[in-house]
Amino acid sequence: MQSRLVSSPFLALTGTVVLWASAFPAIRVGVDGLGVQALSFLRIVIAAGALLLVAPFAHVRVPRFPDLPMIALCGATGITAYQLLLNWGEVNVAAGTASLLIAIVPAFSVLLGSLFLRERVSRNIVLGSVVALVGAAIVSMAKGPGGLSVSALVVLAAAVVQGVYHVATKPLLRHYTGLEIATYAMVAGTVFALPLAPATWHAALHAPADALAWALYLGLLPSALGFVIWGYAVARLPLAASTAALYLVPPVALCIAFVWLGEVPHFIELVGGAVSVAGVIVINRRNQPQRARRMPGGTPVHAAADQPLTPNSENTRSPRRIVDTVSGPGPTKE
Repeated sequence: MQSRLVSSPFLALTGTVVLWASAFPAIRVGVDGLGVQALSFLRIVIAAGALLLVAPFAHVRVPRFPDLPMIALCGATGITAYQLLLNWGEVNVAAGTASLLIAIVPAFSVLLGSLFLRERVSRNIVLGSVVALVGAAIVSMAKGPGGLSVSALVVLAAAVVQGVYHVATKPLLRHYTGLEIATYAMVAGTVFALPLAPATWHAALHAPADALAWALYLGLLPSALGFVIWGYAVARLPLAASTAALYLVPPVALCIAFVWLGEVPHFIELVGGAVSVAGVIVINRRNQPQRARRMPGGTPVHAAADQPLTPNSENTRSPRRIVDTVSGPGPTKE
């Protein structure tokens, strides 16, 4: 048991949780110094550059022309729109609270999948989605009946567009690896974010050095490295272990925000967060045996969100070979 806890896959999984959790308070600091537009653009560009540097070592292929519209949808929703909405929401929403609201992304993913991909909607999916949404409502109204703020709704909108991203990646996973999709989406997101470049230039000229440092951190570590080490871990650990680790992102984010920013969550926010996580757990109980059998042939996709798609998709190339290449001595030291 002790050797398993200090194994490379377990350490990679732990690192992923910490990196994605740390992104929420880092956004709060970065927004204060750079503003919403500049922080969003810098994070996307830095992450895209890092993934493009990894691409030759990971044998990332050029995407097929017919898949470009779906890749564009992934970039527009899961990268550009998600970053803008989450950063905008965190101007007034505490980092820990934002992590609790983003935790319901799987609920939106399965609901959108049932609408657009005609995936079967089981009783667990319906029940879990309702529970997760109720939890999000509790978190959003933690300050009382009038506490449902525009900023909280903006963060929930970020969760919705991230759900769209997850649904859009599913057809692509039949032909590409998770790393390839993440790279394509990040590059597409950079293209859609180009109108933010002038505002970013002016903001960066007057931004404090620590804000620029945190933008660099967000792009290189939670967005780029976080995906790489997540893929490394999930290819080597049981499905139940890797999925369960994702439930730790909100509580770890709350702890980091408390230590770093002094944020103290309301008790009702913690209750709502626990309800949301319970709903996501119910959703993820669907078809567990079938998903577990398919896992060696598919890799979860995570590019911009600090929470990945639940691993339930197929892939035509072995993620273990791709991840082995990416996690070699060179690229992972970025």
